[in-house]
Amino acid sequence: MSTEDGGLRERKKRETRAALSWAAIRLTVERGFDNVRIEDIAEAAGVSTRTFSNYFGSKGEAIAARHIDRCLGVAEELRGRPAGEPIWESITHATLKQLVPGPELEAHPVQDHQRWVAGLKVMSAEPAIQGELMRASAVAQTALAAAVAERTGTDATRDLYPQLVAAAVLSATNAAMHHWQRADPPVSMEWLMTDALAQLAAGLPAPDTPTS
Repeated sequence: MSTEDGGLRERKKRETRAALSWAAIRLTVERGFDNVRIEDIAEAAGVSTRTFSNYFGSKGEAIAARHIDRCLGVAEELRGRPAGEPIWESITHATLKQLVPGPELEAHPVQDHQRWVAGLKVMSAEPAIQGELMRASAVAQTALAAAVAERTGTDATRDLYPQLVAAAVLSATNAAMHHWQRADPPVSMEWLMTDALAQLAAGLPAPDTPTS
């Protein structure tokens, strides 16, 4: 098999995984976790249930995959940023790139923002999904810390810095997501992530307060 064929095969795998994860999220938000079957997810993604089982062991794992894949994408993109670029600038570019909608979302876009946000809140409270998200975050932090260590000449197993940065980025992502869910009027995740990472880069200075 040629390198080009191998690259196409890997891209197809990533696209199938993303389509399954997005279908799991979309159907769960629309119907509720208990009302979605694996067969429904596979059908929505245009694959067989056997293909679903090749990628995921459960509905919760499929839902959490979108989170972990985005974080792994940040780590991969971070490694490719220019060598002389400041670390937080690199992290911001890498993070924002993962927020660009993929073909799976373009094929099934969100139509009703308020209904979607309400469904996400219900989905996120599901214990099975919370457990999978915790496991996904642990994997994501390890991968991101390794990428930060490579960029900064530190050691992800011995030095605190890369682990601290990775944990901070994941916390910023969670905080931005929670803010996005309750913002009225709605704001974009791109703006929220840019602002959150800028505040981290600045050392989280206290906000200016009006004087009386």
